[in-house]
Amino acid sequence: MTWFRAGSSVAKLAIRRTLSQGGSNASRTRLVPSGNRYFHSTISKSKAQSAPVPRAVPLSRLTDSFLDGTSSVYLEELQRAWEADPNSVDESWDNFFRNFVGQAATTPGISGQTIQESMRLLLLVRAYQVYGHMKANLDPLGLEKREIPDDLDPALYGFSEADLDREFFLGVWRMSGFLSENRPVQTLRAILTRLEQAYCGSIGFEYMHIADREQCNWLRDRIETPIPMAYNRQRREVILDRLIWSTQFENFLATKWTAAKRFGLEGGETLIPGMKEMFDRSADLGVESIVIGMSHRGRLNVLGNVVRKPLRQIFNEFSGGIKPAEGLYTGTGDVKYHLGTSYDRPTRGGKRIHLSLVANPSHLEAVDPVVVGKTRAKQYYSNDVDRTKNMGILIHGDGSFAGQGVVYETLHLSALPNYTTGGTIHIVVNNQVAFTTDPQSGRSSQYCTDVAKALNAPIFHVNGDDVEAVVHACELAAEWRQTFHTDVVVDIVCYRRFGHNEIDEPSFTQPKMYKVIRNHPSALEIYQNKLLETGQVTKEDIDKIHNKVTSILNEEFLASKDYVPQKGDWLSAFWSGFKSPEQLSRIRNTGVKPEILKNVGKAIATLPENFKPHRAVKKIFADRLKMIETGEGVDWAVGEALAFATLLVEGNHVRLSGQDVERGTFSHRHSVVHDQETGERYCPLDHVVMNQNEEMFTVSNSSLSEFGVLGFELGYSMENPNSLVIWEAQFGDFANGAQVIFDQFLSSGEAKWLRQIGLVVLLPHGYDGQGPEHSSARLERFLQMSDDNPFVIPEMEPTLRNQIQKCNWQVVNVTTPANYFHVLRRQIHREFRKPLIVMAPKNLLRHKDCKSNLSEFDDVQGHPGFDKQGTRFKRLIKDQSGHSDLEEGIRRLVLCSGKVYYELDEKRKSTESKDVAICRVEQLCPFPYDLIQRELKRYPNAEIVWCQEEPMNMGAYSYIAPRLATAMKAVDRGNLDNINYVGRGPSAATATGFYTVHVKEQAALVEKAITSDSITNPTLA
Repeated sequence: MTWFRAGSSVAKLAIRRTLSQGGSNASRTRLVPSGNRYFHSTISKSKAQSAPVPRAVPLSRLTDSFLDGTSSVYLEELQRAWEADPNSVDESWDNFFRNFVGQAATTPGISGQTIQESMRLLLLVRAYQVYGHMKANLDPLGLEKREIPDDLDPALYGFSEADLDREFFLGVWRMSGFLSENRPVQTLRAILTRLEQAYCGSIGFEYMHIADREQCNWLRDRIETPIPMAYNRQRREVILDRLIWSTQFENFLATKWTAAKRFGLEGGETLIPGMKEMFDRSADLGVESIVIGMSHRGRLNVLGNVVRKPLRQIFNEFSGGIKPAEGLYTGTGDVKYHLGTSYDRPTRGGKRIHLSLVANPSHLEAVDPVVVGKTRAKQYYSNDVDRTKNMGILIHGDGSFAGQGVVYETLHLSALPNYTTGGTIHIVVNNQVAFTTDPQSGRSSQYCTDVAKALNAPIFHVNGDDVEAVVHACELAAEWRQTFHTDVVVDIVCYRRFGHNEIDEPSFTQPKMYKVIRNHPSALEIYQNKLLETGQVTKEDIDKIHNKVTSILNEEFLASKDYVPQKGDWLSAFWSGFKSPEQLSRIRNTGVKPEILKNVGKAIATLPENFKPHRAVKKIFADRLKMIETGEGVDWAVGEALAFATLLVEGNHVRLSGQDVERGTFSHRHSVVHDQETGERYCPLDHVVMNQNEEMFTVSNSSLSEFGVLGFELGYSMENPNSLVIWEAQFGDFANGAQVIFDQFLSSGEAKWLRQIGLVVLLPHGYDGQGPEHSSARLERFLQMSDDNPFVIPEMEPTLRNQIQKCNWQVVNVTTPANYFHVLRRQIHREFRKPLIVMAPKNLLRHKDCKSNLSEFDDVQGHPGFDKQGTRFKRLIKDQSGHSDLEEGIRRLVLCSGKVYYELDEKRKSTESKDVAICRVEQLCPFPYDLIQRELKRYPNAEIVWCQEEPMNMGAYSYIAPRLATAMKAVDRGNLDNINYVGRGPSAATATGFYTVHVKEQAALVEKAITSDSITNPTLA
């Protein structure tokens, strides 16, 4: 019965019924606490206001376990049933009654105790486990007024102050914590003292929402300890040292750069010793690498004191920085509190642990899925199958943890087979205010961490002024993660000593809070006084640490004035040898030996003998095998599978993720096949090479998330360049649910943070009459974010060309299976990495003309796919009418991209418009100036037309026009005024919702592009 586990009102009402003798007096908590530590003040509710009395539980339900028992009414029914027949109740209840009936008669001092009284005492214990955090001392400022639940009032259970020194029989139970200790008889005072110490101190434990009894017992063992947790002198000196470093670092920055934004950690300095102790404990438990994600608050402190970024480098960045050594690629850079770094850090236990702090934008929580994806990749490459060596840690703000949807999207990935990392530790730096917004305006839940309850994660709320409590909570979180491999949350309730940043005035909006803060001692002052009072350290000991830290900070400050970075920061071990945009990378062929194509082709088109697929799928695989055997008619799905398979044979990791990708949104891929009788799954691409690692090829349907899953795959792709990582949208239209990842990470990550990314994004795009939300991947947005100059033609000589290296990403709209094969393989067969945005097809997946011959995939000279550069991706596909190098009789050159080509070609054939040439621009960005100019020279007398399906204000037109004009000027073929546009007119919506209107529009634009006598340039209309 889950309502008992949650401490529901049903049990409360039943007890009230017993205690009130008619139910006229029910208790409610006052805001003002009573003088007694345990008993709350209560006021009466009138009889008319009292809640209805629950009915007695029928005997048919008397077989429930003791741990699910609730009301005294139920208990009385159980006891009567047990007395009549002990076998009529559950074994646990039988043991319960035998325990109490036997002991209560023989134990001195408890002979008058009733079983119901003992049961109520057990419910009180339960109430502390469930609600004790509501009474915990969590707010360092003492401003929070929280009602203490009635459930924690012993009077609710029939006890009075006269009972405090009475002995009660609790028994010995098969659960952890003090109920399992061999002390069946205890006074009420001793019981309440233990409960208060365990649950109402500086840490509030929320864990009773977890359904797993083993996990709850594990926590009870560590919470309900016989004596309160305390550190020895040696540990306290370490904690003090770390807290001094944290505090002095902020003070130093504030002194040297008084007007600079740094988003300091003042008010939450205990985060640093907490993190350090967490890392030390994690290393002791087998963790070798930690990936950290966090926003700007306290980031510089974490960088300097936890991850060990050189202090001189941080100080240099504060001073404006110095241009790095000549020849180093620096990109655009970013503000200092967005930057990341990595470092191998020694731990207190004598081990070393690798720490990576991922660079992030100001978009709070956007880095969360990136960290989780990078952690999962580390686990794959280090063969960490138990997920114990690599761990992710996310540091959140209170407002963003409750308010940002990507938090839940990331949490939701935590137990999914192809996304789990064996648990993430979440630390919330809880300022109790979000910029200027109070919690009551920023969330509907009691705690900012309540979203984590959906994942059954334990939550440790801790007073940020109590550094030892923070350290203990952080260590406990590390132990939980390594034991149960699930998420855990540490909520450090602290404050922000200054405003949102150091030059902000917080008293405008939180005057009462900041009046208290101005007079509130720092966590360091509190801890120093505590240690001095205990006599464990002296004033001289403290001064010595202060002087040491100050001396080092000053030395690093002086060294920062001459600091010069020496290398590109992205070059970790896996990335060694990869070229920066300043270094020329040669172009490589992507064709594959014919015999390899045949071998892997058969592997991906063959199912096991006894496997029984759906009959339609069986035919698909039979057709695929025929394509491989004949070498003709290779369709899109087979072209893709061949790209994956050949990369696997070459030793590369391939991962494809997204909504419904296993079958494919359009039922074309069928990378995972299901036996129709047994339900067994079979993935042909898992059997391409001998003894293939089961994760070497990963294809996985994702949760229904864009932002979270795309962020995950981006993080995954960052770890190792020798992997093809792909995210596919269900429809390209839905990709804008992940716009933050596209804008802040994918398009600009390399420029801001010097991080190369090779992620491939497949966005189904094309106008088929399916309406405004199933037509457009918003091609124009990706092209608008491209950073190639539209008015300057770069070096295009093949041996010198580094156009793609200098561009932020690639955007393609591919029209043949072979070209798709080559563009995927090109991602791996180069000495650098760039994101690839693919406008993926929909109706071309089965189009009769969208086929390739197997010879177009191989590396043999002489076939149609081979040209003077070899076999590789074609940035532009010339007209397929067999034209010579000079065709003066062509009146019109139609340039287009994507599936509209096939409609244009069909129209040209049906009207026999042999004076029209059609060229496909397969790579839109960076723009293929050299190939465009080649076609302009081939057709010297042709008018130039750009044809697209999308509205004029969408699609590629706005991007293509200035670049095409630049190419035309260079070969004396006119300018922007000589480019004629054919496509839909400007529109607010991407497409019409009326199919008949779509058909009419499509036919009109195709007709106009091919057969019309003249086309008016939109700039001249």
